[in-house]
Amino acid sequence: MVFLNPTNSTSQCTINNIIHYVGIGLHSGRSVAMNLYPAPPNSGIVFVRKDVAPADAVIQASWKNVVDTRLCTVLGNEHGVTIGTVEHLLAAIRSCGVDNMMIEISADEVPILDGSCAPIVEIIKQAGVVTQRVPRFGIWIERRIEVRQGERFAILEPSSVPRISVEIEFDSAAIGTQCLSVDLIDNVFENEIAPARTFGFVDELEQLRAQGLALGGSMRNAVLVDKHRVVNEDGLRFDDEFARHKILDCIGDLALAEAPIFGHLHTHKPGHRLNHALLREMFAHQNAWRKLPYAEIMERIDFEEPRQVSEA
Repeated sequence: MVFLNPTNSTSQCTINNIIHYVGIGLHSGRSVAMNLYPAPPNSGIVFVRKDVAPADAVIQASWKNVVDTRLCTVLGNEHGVTIGTVEHLLAAIRSCGVDNMMIEISADEVPILDGSCAPIVEIIKQAGVVTQRVPRFGIWIERRIEVRQGERFAILEPSSVPRISVEIEFDSAAIGTQCLSVDLIDNVFENEIAPARTFGFVDELEQLRAQGLALGGSMRNAVLVDKHRVVNEDGLRFDDEFARHKILDCIGDLALAEAPIFGHLHTHKPGHRLNHALLREMFAHQNAWRKLPYAEIMERIDFEEPRQVSEA
């Protein structure tokens, strides 16, 4: 996860109060209940499926547990139990500076919310975040790490400010080519990235639903593109909302490193499969990064002239 905790806390954090949320599963179309609980230091983010036997229910939010990346990020455990569409929730959790949390959930996918992660960011802020008096660590990138999948690529490089730069290209004139670079500091994520919604295409929707997928998708929780126009009556929240949502997905996927990553992520045509390939590559080259206490990382960050948000 390429993100600078806005609290700048050098200690691990969890939420101060229990959070209850009920929403719709994007693919199942069914109601999903989700409870977010404070968790002890060093426990990380843990999902607990309430609809399966307790002995089989626990899934750690870790890159090691990714079992599918075709339409969303899916985690699984040794019992074959899975939880899908985790990326938006994980992005919200990381952006709020939360290290430890237990998530009880009544189904096999996280509610889609409004297609963004802004609602859960607001709920976590309302619940409050508390420090736990245990040191927090981050992953400091020291050497270039690169993966390529055809014309797609993702590169992690050293940077004095945590940054994501994305480039996307679609045939639809409603999207076209979009480039965006974001310095992940202060409230930039909450204001500029969290509200960006997932998107889909009319000509793919019928095929997905024939496969029992996207049954909960609607213009209440996604931007729908029909050839060269946006179907949603209210239009877009940002002119480049598509690129912003890709940044959101990258942040959620890279949160599975189980510690914030400090560097510059530059990615062309990003996707869940590419994001997780980058994590595997990173952990395969332990000489390319160092795990450092947050206190030391804060001394290395350059806050003088951040770019905030700009075209890449």
